[in-house]
Amino acid sequence: MAQTGFLIFLLVAALLLLDHATGQSSQSKARKHSKRRVKEKADDLKSQIDKLWQEVNSLKEMQALQTVCLRGTKVHKKCYLASDGAKHFHEANEDCIAKGGTLAIPRDGDETNALRDYGKKSMPGVADFWLGVTDMVNEGKFVDVNGMVLNYFNWDRSQPRGGKRENCVSLSQSAQGKWSDEVCRTLKRYICEFLIP
Repeated sequence: MAQTGFLIFLLVAALLLLDHATGQSSQSKARKHSKRRVKEKADDLKSQIDKLWQEVNSLKEMQALQTVCLRGTKVHKKCYLASDGAKHFHEANEDCIAKGGTLAIPRDGDETNALRDYGKKSMPGVADFWLGVTDMVNEGKFVDVNGMVLNYFNWDRSQPRGGKRENCVSLSQSAQGKWSDEVCRTLKRYICEFLIP
């Protein structure tokens, strides 16, 4: 938080210097050389201000991510945050995107176990929750919500079995983290995933 305050202070100081430099340039119209130097300084200050804004925004993103990790849990290079309520698959995915993440996508057995354990702790009594996996675009070809091909699946026995009707995937807490395909319009809890840089 102190870093953000300092960067904002620097940003304000740079803006004041820029304002002062452009004010001086109008007084020194007679000297072309001086005018060009002032413009170069003003452009340099503007560039520095842009860089400061980028740093401020980057710090804000990091603070937001740390808040998510504190409210949820951190596993490897991801943070998970459980939802407060149930939503349809698309609404759940949109909610995660609005928060800066996606629906959780386990990439291996360790992540599946971590998700299951976090789900049991943060959503006690909830049987299953949405994952960021779907075959809506191409029936039978399950990909993550970003359209990336998956190299890991954890299907329950006789799954997936829904055909064109069941295109979204949930993780069953009672079945030790096994996956099943579901009707996307079903209301379920969900866990958002945030990548840590």
